[in-house]
Amino acid sequence: MPARRCFWQVDVHNLLRTRMTDFNTLSHEHQLAVLQELAQETLKRYVLPGGCSAQLVNLSENATYRVGAPDGRCWALRIHRAGYQSKQAIASELAWVVDLRRQGVAITPSPVAGCDGALIQDAAHPRLARPRHAVLFGWEAGAEPGIGDDLAGSFEVLGGTAARMHIHARQWQRPSWFTRHSWTFDTALGDERPHWGRWRDGIGMDREKQALFQRTVDLIARRLAAYGMGAERFGLIHADLRLANLLVDGSTLKVIDFDDCGFSWYMYDAATPVSFYEHEPQVSDLIGHWKAGYRKVLPLSKEDEAEIPTFVMLRRILLVAWIASHIEAEFPKSLGAGYTEGSLALCEDYIRRFG
Repeated sequence: MPARRCFWQVDVHNLLRTRMTDFNTLSHEHQLAVLQELAQETLKRYVLPGGCSAQLVNLSENATYRVGAPDGRCWALRIHRAGYQSKQAIASELAWVVDLRRQGVAITPSPVAGCDGALIQDAAHPRLARPRHAVLFGWEAGAEPGIGDDLAGSFEVLGGTAARMHIHARQWQRPSWFTRHSWTFDTALGDERPHWGRWRDGIGMDREKQALFQRTVDLIARRLAAYGMGAERFGLIHADLRLANLLVDGSTLKVIDFDDCGFSWYMYDAATPVSFYEHEPQVSDLIGHWKAGYRKVLPLSKEDEAEIPTFVMLRRILLVAWIASHIEAEFPKSLGAGYTEGSLALCEDYIRRFG
């Protein structure tokens, strides 16, 4: 896993002097302080060199830390967000990650067992109502690609990698206890308990914007209903292959962070690599390179190819909801209302082309 571009420096002991009871009522800085202390304490559950320290590198659904040892070795510690994934769902994710790497399908992070032999640790803190699930991974070398980089080759490799993962997902004998989210229209954009919140609650949403979004959502619903969820189109996927979850290590592309993996349309994996950049002019070419790489491994039907713009649009609106439901974190906050506003032209173009 890479060292991310932003780091939070927190004076933990200073912030934790005050009496704190409910984690959710704490300021963002106090929450970071609690998580930092939790991460450092969790390291005691693993066989690691003395003097290891945890440094926060990413805060999204989960808090991810770079664990550094004095001898230069590194690991990645993931402290899970409360209530998002069950312990069984996390175990299911790890089972797939391990088998993908074992079978040579994709280079994925290797989970590290704790002193008790378990891959998932329950980390407690006096200021948390219940323990958080934690997983330690071996650190993967490489750099996160940027939208301004020359990504043609990486997207072609990614397309081929996605196709091999889809083949594996179809053939793999999943454990009987395997359970993961399903990313359907209802759980993404529906009104009944969508996983990432309601798009109607998007930052800066008003009546006029909501009307245009609604027309777009209705069109997406109609097209996906016609496209269907047959076994050749719908199955286990990564579901979050955005640039932040990829590592480029020379000519090698690695796939990390399977926390959102689940059951959805295979072509959704064509849309997630352009997450947050759907409006950029190079997106069409990048998806073209992804399709070229995919076709080297698997056929891509006309129906599959025709629906990729629908999945790009679904993802864009889903991210409008995600930003609103995660607005306390720095990255969603930096996008805010501008991301909602920037989605309007995409909605209009999608309706014009496919409505």
